[in-house]
Amino acid sequence: MAENSLIEKISGLQEKYDGLQKQLSDPEVISDMKKYVQLNKEYKELAPIIEAGKVYKKMMDDYDSAKDILANEKDEELREMAKEEIAGIEEKIPAMEENIKLLLIPADPQDGKNAILEIRGGTGGDEAAIFAGDLFRMYSKYAEKKGWKIEVTNQSEGAAGGFKEIVCKISGDHVYGTMKYESGVHRVQRVPQTETQGRVHTSAASVAVLPEADEFDIELNMNDIRKDTFCSSGPGGQSVNTTYSAIRLTHIPSGIVVQCQDEKSQLKNFDKALAELRTRLYNMEYEKYLNEISAKRKTMVSTGDRSAKIRTYNYPQSRVTDHRINYTMYNLPVFMDGEIQEVIDQLQIAENAERLKAAAE
Repeated sequence: MAENSLIEKISGLQEKYDGLQKQLSDPEVISDMKKYVQLNKEYKELAPIIEAGKVYKKMMDDYDSAKDILANEKDEELREMAKEEIAGIEEKIPAMEENIKLLLIPADPQDGKNAILEIRGGTGGDEAAIFAGDLFRMYSKYAEKKGWKIEVTNQSEGAAGGFKEIVCKISGDHVYGTMKYESGVHRVQRVPQTETQGRVHTSAASVAVLPEADEFDIELNMNDIRKDTFCSSGPGGQSVNTTYSAIRLTHIPSGIVVQCQDEKSQLKNFDKALAELRTRLYNMEYEKYLNEISAKRKTMVSTGDRSAKIRTYNYPQSRVTDHRINYTMYNLPVFMDGEIQEVIDQLQIAENAERLKAAAE
């Protein structure tokens, strides 16, 4: 049992936690919003470790007391009770220690953020666009079940339905930490709606999930941004193609271009486009970190590696296979209806095992 070293580590973190609590009530810190946001984030991240540490320490104190009774007490009834308590605690210790070890490994600092989700139809023409639409519906249903909010910022519809490309922001609790496993190429095997011979075709769509940059993550110089307005296209009622409400922003130093035409208000489209631009610039730096960890963890795919095939959706066999962890389910209609938590849980378990192994090396 590693109780002593774990308790020592948690005690060290308790001091840091108490220090952060004191700083957060300091008027000087409160007046510096950037510093306050950063310290508050650290404080919230430490809370689960401190809480688990308190439970663990109490359990180990109870364990020591029970062992002391067993060693020194003559009363058989008390000794029996102590034996039962020792057995119960020994059963719980391994799982609790593993959980604390996992909590002690620094989490991806982006996990708590909202996310920008991009889905693009890949090889397969009209069928790839239809599949991109199916994936968007799947994620929308999943977000609904999680109580998350989805806002579409840009979309380009396919000729036969679905989307050539769709970009949206997902807001809620721990969105990026949950959705990051979805980045990569998703492959579909089915008879397309456009196929007259009934043959199974293979198409693909690429998914990228990016952590949304906070206002304090990156400073934008508005002199570096060119703003263009244009008429919205696609669904949207009478105002489509009549008002210049759509916004295109070009970040001149990097060449990154984003556009938003989802809102009827030019100002709202500008705000959404600016938030997306901030995220894309932030992710140029974050990409370096992702490249580093994706080389070590099979559960993670670098957002720059669009060729990494992560999952196959086989309609004739009603099968979904995640290739990173060789995990297969035979419940495709349910899965496409947003019931994807099972595979995300399995990917998180696999990643946690990899993180524990890396920490032990």
